[in-house]
Amino acid sequence: MATDDDHENPVLRPLVWMGNAKRNLQAFPKEAQKLIGDELQLIQFGGMPKDAKPFKGVGSGVFEIALRFEGDAYRTVLAVQLGERIYVLHAFQKKSKKGIATPKPDVDLIKQRYKEAKELAEHE
Repeated sequence: MATDDDHENPVLRPLVWMGNAKRNLQAFPKEAQKLIGDELQLIQFGGMPKDAKPFKGVGSGVFEIALRFEGDAYRTVLAVQLGERIYVLHAFQKKSKKGIATPKPDVDLIKQRYKEAKELAEHE
């Protein structure tokens, strides 16, 4: 049962970085890193940033933070409904100028890491 005290000390859910997602994010421009980092922290505290939208076709509770910065598109994909942790599945700069679709190699990688994250969450 939730009490009023639960809102005074929000629980910071831990992040689990899958594969090279953290290294990829660290390669983004510093300002883009900070913006995405702030949004990840908001999610860790139970919020949902305005830039986050469901990432279709992988599984439920998978979201994409889409950021436009200095004319480039940066994406961070995470799973938020696999237990207590938040799994950062992939971070990448979207290069495609045609259409809004995420390139297939990125989607395949996200699906693979989602599967791995599910297995990790079962042993949490």
